[in-house]
Amino acid sequence: MCTSPHHGATAPGMTAPGTSRRSLLVGAGLMGAAAAGLATASPASAAAPETAAPASAALPELHGPWRPDTEDQRFTLVVMPDTQYMFDGDAIHPAPIEASFRYLLANAEDDNIVFMAHLGDLTQNGQAGEFAAIGEAFTVLDTHQVPYSVLAGNHDINSGKDDQRGPSPYLDVFGPQRFRGASSFGGASPDGYNTWHSFRAAGREWLVLALDWRPSAAGIAWARKVVADHPTSPVILTTHEIVGANNYGDEAQLSDFGQQLWDELIDGSDQIFLTLNGHFWPPARTVKTNAAGHDTHLHITNYQDRYYGGAAMIRLYRFDLARNTIDVDTISPWILGQAADSLNELQRQEIELTGPQDRFSLDIDFTERFSGFAPVAPRPGRPVGRMLIPGTVAYWRFDGSHDTDRVQDLTGRGNDLVKQALPGAADSALTWSDQYHPDQPGHASLYFGGDKDGSGPHGAYLRTVDSAPLNAATFAAGYTFETYLKLPADWDGNRNAWSAILSRWGMSGEAGKTGGDPQEPVVTLSLSGGAELQWCVYPVDLTTSVTNWGHLLPLNAWWHVAVVNDGRHTTMYVDGCPVVRNPATVNHGLTSLGGPWLLGGYEYNGKIDQIMHGFIGDVRITDRALSPREFMNA
Repeated sequence: MCTSPHHGATAPGMTAPGTSRRSLLVGAGLMGAAAAGLATASPASAAAPETAAPASAALPELHGPWRPDTEDQRFTLVVMPDTQYMFDGDAIHPAPIEASFRYLLANAEDDNIVFMAHLGDLTQNGQAGEFAAIGEAFTVLDTHQVPYSVLAGNHDINSGKDDQRGPSPYLDVFGPQRFRGASSFGGASPDGYNTWHSFRAAGREWLVLALDWRPSAAGIAWARKVVADHPTSPVILTTHEIVGANNYGDEAQLSDFGQQLWDELIDGSDQIFLTLNGHFWPPARTVKTNAAGHDTHLHITNYQDRYYGGAAMIRLYRFDLARNTIDVDTISPWILGQAADSLNELQRQEIELTGPQDRFSLDIDFTERFSGFAPVAPRPGRPVGRMLIPGTVAYWRFDGSHDTDRVQDLTGRGNDLVKQALPGAADSALTWSDQYHPDQPGHASLYFGGDKDGSGPHGAYLRTVDSAPLNAATFAAGYTFETYLKLPADWDGNRNAWSAILSRWGMSGEAGKTGGDPQEPVVTLSLSGGAELQWCVYPVDLTTSVTNWGHLLPLNAWWHVAVVNDGRHTTMYVDGCPVVRNPATVNHGLTSLGGPWLLGGYEYNGKIDQIMHGFIGDVRITDRALSPREFMNA
């Protein structure tokens, strides 16, 4: 990192004065590790200040080699920026960087740490003695087979304008030969200054490009080829200089060389979704749209301007593909590992940073972001016969025909559906759609355009034919009702509340039920005013209703819902997950008055009261309790 004003040597961004309970617990864990053994000093180490932690401490025990969970949707990438001030001539202070490495080892399993990337300027002067000291500190990662990358910053190189400079102390210590035995190491450019690495996480391969300080045209061409040789891998590009903070310190902007790197590599490489660099300060970030129309996140992280040269502070990029989020934290393991009563005033300000450029979350739809180079193939449709498992009494799907007037029961039992349109309903009130849930067996759905206003309900629905055996079924031994649904973005609780996805004609009062609302249907899977699923039924053996409640469903998204009764209890599942409000009431069977089942229609007080507004996909009913692994979305 150059320290002239031209290179951004400005005041730091934002410091965090406090500590969280989480940090204190982490610190306690590090202290425990330190107290477990005697401190040992690196031969190259100089005496540290009295307030400094020991140069090294007993390392956490790992059983066998480094083994992150490569299928977990949650994993962590650790980033370490410029450490140059701790390796400056004969002023060698490895304690902070060693503490950060101990943190990696101690938290490898809990955080599912998969990789660590250093962003360059490992040393201040690029001298052999400086590299010998930091190279020794890195041996702990080698010993435990922790996958990592390093790259040369401008302070690591004393000659040459680019990566065609020839031998150097950097190459002697961190050249390709150091990584030859690492499973994550992919290769190096001919000059040895650019490397690529890979790790497996969330069930896929990810690439890390570690590019030299201002790579040459040959180095950039090499990087393009590496990306092209791995056409389906998301790429994280690390180098020493791409972006720096603007004059206000609140947003990053490309440097002159960063612009060149954007033009010649990043913009045309859709796989590069995240870039990380050091060199400048304060930390900042920005998002640019690449040539493919996708977001690329560019981050500058560097803390060398802070107390103790940044104290080998690390950034944790916590990926969560299930939440489509990357949560970012910035902490100092070295300070966290010291006793609270021994910290000086400046250390207390550096325990963790919580400013908007140091702790934040990125919202990334990974499926969409990676769709240009690694599209997720839709799950193939499954044949009808495969879905007719034992106990299936009705199965409706809409991929075989666009006919909305009559839908065949694919079990062959005669539970066919016929269209019922309310007066004045347009043809668009019930239409075929090619939309479907990604895990749906049949690749189609029906769109119900119903609603309700001051003049009453509007739209069309389906009902079982009068001769359907399903009309009389009471499911005494148990049941499973499951379907797929999607509520469009314009779903409005004022107009669309209390519409049923599936219901049974017949009022509870007519069935002799004395508890509950005598005018409501005996069975209904409905949507409340807040788009919450409700399974409200009158069991055969009770005089009152039993209700299962789901949670608020986000709009414009597909969902699978299943309701299962095992003869004693009823459980609702959303996307295969049980909801919280499942009643403990013992109940079995469903009351029948011999009336039809309605798909998309809801009866109240003996007449249609509401029509579904949304999409309904495959519907399957069985006369036994299914486990989630037997559901249609399994």
